[in-house]
Amino acid sequence: MIDEPLPQDGRRRTVIERVSPQVDGGRFPAKRVIGDTVIVEADVFADGHDEVVAVLRHRRPAAPGAEPHGWSETRMEPLGNDRFRAAFDVTHLGRHEFTVAGWTDDWETWRHDLEKRIAAGQDVSVDLLIGAKLVDAAAARSGCGAAANLGTWALTLRGDGNAEARARLALDTDLLDLMRRHPDRSQETIHPFLEIGVEPIRTRFSTWYELFPRSASPEPGRHGTFRDVIARLPYVAELGFDVLYLPPIHPIGSTFRKGPNNVETAGPGDPGVPWAIGSPEGGHLAIHPELGSADDLRELVREAGKAGIALALDLAIQASPDHPAVREHPSWFRHRPDGSVQYAENPPKKYQDIYPFDFESEDWPGLWQHVREIVRHWIDHGIRTFRVDNPHTKPFAMWEWLIGGIRREHPDVVFLAEAFTRPKIMYRLAKLGFSQSYTYFTWRTNKDEITEYFTELTTPPVSDFFGPNVWPNTPDILHATLQHGGRAMFQARLILAATLASSYGIYGPAFELMEHIPREPGMEEYLDSEKYQLRHWDLDRPGSLAPLIARVNRIRREHPALQSNANLAFHVMEDDFALAFSKRSPDGGDVILAVVSLDPVYPRRSPLHLTPTALGINADEPFEVEDLMDGTVEAWQGERVEVSIDPAVCPARIFHVRAPGGSAARPGPGA
Repeated sequence: MIDEPLPQDGRRRTVIERVSPQVDGGRFPAKRVIGDTVIVEADVFADGHDEVVAVLRHRRPAAPGAEPHGWSETRMEPLGNDRFRAAFDVTHLGRHEFTVAGWTDDWETWRHDLEKRIAAGQDVSVDLLIGAKLVDAAAARSGCGAAANLGTWALTLRGDGNAEARARLALDTDLLDLMRRHPDRSQETIHPFLEIGVEPIRTRFSTWYELFPRSASPEPGRHGTFRDVIARLPYVAELGFDVLYLPPIHPIGSTFRKGPNNVETAGPGDPGVPWAIGSPEGGHLAIHPELGSADDLRELVREAGKAGIALALDLAIQASPDHPAVREHPSWFRHRPDGSVQYAENPPKKYQDIYPFDFESEDWPGLWQHVREIVRHWIDHGIRTFRVDNPHTKPFAMWEWLIGGIRREHPDVVFLAEAFTRPKIMYRLAKLGFSQSYTYFTWRTNKDEITEYFTELTTPPVSDFFGPNVWPNTPDILHATLQHGGRAMFQARLILAATLASSYGIYGPAFELMEHIPREPGMEEYLDSEKYQLRHWDLDRPGSLAPLIARVNRIRREHPALQSNANLAFHVMEDDFALAFSKRSPDGGDVILAVVSLDPVYPRRSPLHLTPTALGINADEPFEVEDLMDGTVEAWQGERVEVSIDPAVCPARIFHVRAPGGSAARPGPGA
C-alpha cells in the first residue's frame, strides 16, 4: 500500500480562482497604459461557513538594478457569490506585479456570529471571552505600537459589566479597524503572481500617418529628403496626426531591383523598393544617402516632437542581395542546392530583390543580437516607435526576448505589428509584447462583419492583451471598396476607422487624394505605386479629404470617449446598410454615438433603437445630440429615433450625446 503524502499544511483552507485580468493563466502580462486604474476581481472562498478576507497586493516596477519596491495592499470588497474586487492605479511604465491573498478570519467570523447571537437574544458571556482571546492574539502579533490598545479592548471584553453592553462594545468599528490591521494570516493562500504591462498612452490612443520621404519633394522628379519631410510636418499636424510613420530609410539594393509597377527590370533612374534593404553604402544601420544624414534624421525627430508628432520607423528584417550581411554573415541566409541564396516568395509572387534572413541558422544567436543592435541604434537616434514588417515570419521567441529586453531599458518604446495573418498568430504576437497590431478592418465591410469583429477586439479576453490599430488603406492594400465606392466610401471608411478604434492610421497622401486605381483589375495594389517609383503629390488638389480628416481627428482629440476601446456598444438599426455604435469614456462623462452608412450611393433613413445604459441616458427623459460633423443639435427622447444620412453630403453622423442644456449625459447604471 502506498500512502499519499499529506499536503504541506492542511489547515490552509482558502481557495482563490478566476483572478482577472490575466492572460493565458499568467503566462503573459495583461496590458494597460500609464494612468489607468486596474480593476482586479477574484473568486475567494473556503469550506464551511467562516468569513473569508481577500486582499489585493501590488507593487510597481523597480528601476534597472534597483531593489524591488515593497508591496501595497488593498482590502477587496465582496461583490456577492464569493466574488471580490479591488483596484490599483498604474503610474509608472513597465511591468507591475499583483496577486490576491485570502484567508479565513477568526475575528471576522466571531464578530459576524456575535451579531446574530445578539439579534437572537442569546447569552454571549462565553462568546465575549472567546473574543477577548482573539484580541490577545492580535496584540501579540501587533508589536509595541498597538499592543497596549488591543490589551485594553481585551480587558473590556472580559470585564465584569453588563454582557449586553460589552457585546455592543465588541462590535465597535474602532476595534474592527484595529483587528483588521493585525489579522492572523498564518494560513493564508496566495495566488501565483500576475503582471500588468504598462505602456505609454499612445499605445492606446494614436493617430498614424504614413508617407514615403522620397516622395515628399515639392519639386516633381527630385528625390525627397528628411528636410522635405520637416517641411511637410505642419501639414501632418494640421490634419491632426500624432505619429508619422516612414517606410524603411536604408540604402536600397540594385541587384534584381524592381521598376515601376513591379516590373522585373528597372531603368537607370528607378529608385527601387525601400524594403529591399542594403547596398554597398550599408545595411540596417545606414541611411539612404539621398534622404540625408543622421543629423538630418535627428532634426526631423526634434521638429516632429515640437509639433506633437512621434516619428515611427519601419523595422523590416530582410535584406537585398547587396546587403553587407550577405557577404559578412552568409550563414544568416538559406542557400539553394546550386549555391544561390533563396529569395523571398509568396507563390505565385516572387521577390528576387529581397533575401529573408534564416532564423534557423546555426548562428541564430548572432542574428538575434544583430536585430537588437538595429533597434538600439535607432533608439539612440531618438526613435521610440517602430512599425515591424511581417513579424509573423520571424520566431516568436525572438520577439519576446527582444521586446522584453528593450522595454527594460526603454519602457516607453512602442512596437506596431504589421501582421496580416491568422488570428491566433496575431494574438500571440500581441501577448509577446507588441503594443499594437494591424487588423482585418480593411476586409470587414458589411454590418455583421464589423459588429462581430470589433466586439471581439474590444472585450476580454482579447482586449486585455491586443491593441488594434486599424487602417483603411496601406501601400500594399487598396481594397475594392475604395476602388469602386467613390468619395463617400473613402469618407465612410475613414470615419469608421477613427471612431471604432482608438488607434488608426492612413497611408497618405494616397488616401486624402483618393487614389483608387489598381494596377490590374482584381488586385489590391495601386497603379504607379510609390513602393516602386517616386511620386509627386499635389496636396492642394481640389476635392482633397484633408478638411474632413482634420475635423474627424479634432473630434477624436476633444472627446475622451474616442480615446479608448472600452465601452463600445452597437445599437440596432433596421437598415442593413447603416451601422450605429457608441462609445463612453471610462468615467461616463463623455458619450459619442456614430451612425455610418455603408451604402456610398443612396440616402438612407432608418429607425435607430438605442440602448439607454450604453449612452448613460434615461429613455423617459429628453436629451440632446449634437452632430459634430455639421454642428446641428437635435432633441431626442425614448429608445427609438429616426436617423437620416445622405452620402452625397456625408455618409456618417457623429453625435455627442448630452443632457438638455449642453451638459454631458449621466453615467448609465453600472458605469
